[in-house]
Amino acid sequence: MSSIDTSVVNSINSGGSNGLSARQSDELRNSFMTLLVTQLQNQDPLNPMENAEMTSQLAQINTVSGIEELNSTLEGITSQMDANQALQAAGLIDKAVLVPGNNVMVSVDEESGSYATPFGIELDSAAENVEVTVVSKAGEVVYTKDLGAVAAGVESFSWGGLTNDGVAVPEGAYRVNFKAMNADGELLESRALNYALVQGVSPGAGGSDVRLDLGAVYGQVALDQIKQIL
Repeated sequence: MSSIDTSVVNSINSGGSNGLSARQSDELRNSFMTLLVTQLQNQDPLNPMENAEMTSQLAQINTVSGIEELNSTLEGITSQMDANQALQAAGLIDKAVLVPGNNVMVSVDEESGSYATPFGIELDSAAENVEVTVVSKAGEVVYTKDLGAVAAGVESFSWGGLTNDGVAVPEGAYRVNFKAMNADGELLESRALNYALVQGVSPGAGGSDVRLDLGAVYGQVALDQIKQIL
């Protein structure tokens, strides 16, 4: 006797991907069991269904139920992870961080003098020597420094807002560039990082994809864009 039409099993197995409701999924499972029982009742005594065949069909329906329960469990775990992510992100509010970018902001105070926001570099491999250059909006080089060897990963630096001659630069925005070399004198890939202040947290659709608000200048970034907390 032939086995149950595989279209029934396929319908059940694809229920989640086709967006079937729980009621429709239950109806398909009931239909599956009804067909199986009917098949057993009307099978040819001289050619009965083999145990392996019946076990296989029962296993398929059990697998469907198990998958649905697993999906439900995973949804719960995902929701919990999203909630934890949002909670962790909220803890970054008012924190200073380094994110991809090469901006440096210089402010001047009559009492404390010049202040420049920190900046950083991200390297995939260690550099034998790194040179940093700070330029104005007009492209004028205002400061250079040989930083020496820098390990792989993220490293932060500070600058006093002064030229190499010790003269305070005008208040405003500047850009920082890096030149990283290995022991063989080969240029290494590097990514500049700039300072930003986390001002708020915005959850994404369904509470996932939490984004950090860094203000009008830098906008919103994902958590994985935070390279270092200062």
